[in-house]
Amino acid sequence: MSDTEPHILVVDDDTRLRALLQRYLSEQGFRVTTAESAGEARRKLEALTFDLLVLDIMMPGESGLDLTQALRLDSRVPILLLTAMTETEDRIEGLTRGADDYLSKPFEPRELVLRINAILRRVPQAPAPPRELNFGEFTFDLARSELKRRGAVIRLTEVETALLAALARQPGEVLSREDLRQETAEATSTRSVDVQMTRLRRKIEDDPKYPRFLRTVRGSGYVLMSD
Repeated sequence: MSDTEPHILVVDDDTRLRALLQRYLSEQGFRVTTAESAGEARRKLEALTFDLLVLDIMMPGESGLDLTQALRLDSRVPILLLTAMTETEDRIEGLTRGADDYLSKPFEPRELVLRINAILRRVPQAPAPPRELNFGEFTFDLARSELKRRGAVIRLTEVETALLAALARQPGEVLSREDLRQETAEATSTRSVDVQMTRLRRKIEDDPKYPRFLRTVRGSGYVLMSD
């Protein structure tokens, strides 16, 4: 299974249904993780990233409705509620708490897949990160960690490459010295980041004392200005 496949968290206290959904959804091309309770779901949400939650409403302890409402305080992960309740007011309550859709039990697994795909189609897709970043006469290949100037490769040390890559992944955004230190294995202090940045500027800037691309933001850190 590829990491590009949608990752679904199935939360249900029914062991048999949980296993059935894991097997069926996996056969339909999804990556599937399961949890038997809201507490276990919270732990897995802290450790993993999911594209959608399939969440049973009626569970011991924290209900699916309560978990949905709590997640909506700081998460927009799509949620499809499974409910044995058929009253209109009950379904409205689920949507009011922040669910994207609901499906009444018992249900056809094929309908579940159709609803999952419909929800995923509505979710805005994050733009793919750029493979290359251009600034002035330079091009930095993020996939290959390679810097070129008008097509000619500029030799960088491992630390210089790590620093430039960190800045290139977030052009225009300020990264602190501590953020940059953590990106490298050899920079043992924030002071060493300053030293390595000075060396990197000598390979990129026409006048390292007045940098055009690798700029210092006083009291904050460094930023890479791209075209």
